[in-house]
Formats: sequence, structure tokens, C-alpha cells
Amino acid sequence: MTDGAAPFSKTFELVVVRHGQTQWNRALRFQGHTDVSLDETGRSQALALGAYLSTFTFARAVSSDLSRARETAELILGDRGPRLELDPRWREMQFGTWEGLTWSEIVAQNPELAHRPANTPRFYTPPNGESFDALCERVRGAVGALDAGARDGTVALVVTHAGALHALLRVLLGESEAAALSVRFLPATITRFGIAPDGARIIELNRSVTESVA
Repeated sequence: MTDGAAPFSKTFELVVVRHGQTQWNRALRFQGHTDVSLDETGRSQALALGAYLSTFTFARAVSSDLSRARETAELILGDRGPRLELDPRWREMQFGTWEGLTWSEIVAQNPELAHRPANTPRFYTPPNGESFDALCERVRGAVGALDAGARDGTVALVVTHAGALHALLRVLLGESEAAALSVRFLPATITRFGIAPDGARIIELNRSVTESVA
């Protein structure tokens, strides 16, 4: 086990997808718990993800309850099983008063963040928002629920958000290993993990299968 990593009781694969593009993604606005829907590109991306993942047999499919994640999951699954479960623990980090703002607008209000990149939520807690530690704890609970309900040798699908993916890396790999990856999760990307009682390993990280989608 790495530092801070979650313990597991089962051996299974976890396929984690960041939702497709929204208009706020295009404008580089922080979305958080604001319920922004997919745009047309996002829907095309979700269909491309579904085609790519069509050879996977999912024993379980779970999504954030926010519409951009839920719709991505529904388009991935199409008319094939399993039944989609909605779990608010997979929501994006709550950004409080920053929701709807771009990073440059946030930095203008908080000059001390000027030397920090936007995709490192462990370094900030938005006013009236959620700390990264709190986000990690709810993602830890969501992962624990998956582990408790998993059967050995199966594959689970999760559709979620960039902040929750950063939290998932810390939960599965530990803080130091997660921070060393320095990844920026793009819309409509796939990250896969092998989960086992002795720890988790990355199979694929931030893979895009939608480069040709305009």
C-alpha cells in the first residue's frame, strides 16, 4: 500500500470516464455543482466513448447525478446493461462562489493563487465551497461502496468529473504518487484501474478516444 491509499477486499477493474464537453468547459469556467448540460460536441464525444467501450462488459455502472455526467453515462451504455446508478458522491468538487468563473477571474479576486495551476485543487478551498480533503473523503466512500458490491474479476464503470478524478487518484494511489502524476483530466477521457486487495494500479490514464470529434 502507498501512503493514504484505500484498502480493498475484491479484485476488479474500474473504468472511470470524465463527462463530455459542456459550453462551460469550452469557456474554461468552473462548473462544480452547477448543473450544466452537455453541448453537441459533448454528446458526440459520449457516443464515441460508447463505441470504444462497447467491447467491455460492465457488471455495474455508476454516475454522478449531475446531468453532464449522467447523460454521458446514458450515451455510453445505450440500450445495454447494467442499470445506471446515480451517486452524488461522484459529483464534482463544490467550488462555491467560484462557480461560473474562469481561473483568470478567480486569480483576479485571489492574487495569492497566481502561481498555482487551475488543476491542482489540493492547494485551495473556494469560499463557500469544499476542501479537497472533503472531496477525497466522499470519493473514498463511493469507492468503498463499489468494492463492497463488486464480484472478483468484473468491470465497473464510473462517470464523473475532473476534481473527483484527482481525488480518486489520491484515494487509490496515495497522496505522493497521485501528485507526481501531474495530470490534467480532459473531457471525455478514460482512466482505468486494476483494483486488488494489495492495492490499485493504473492501466490507462486520461486516454482520449474522441480526437476526431469537432
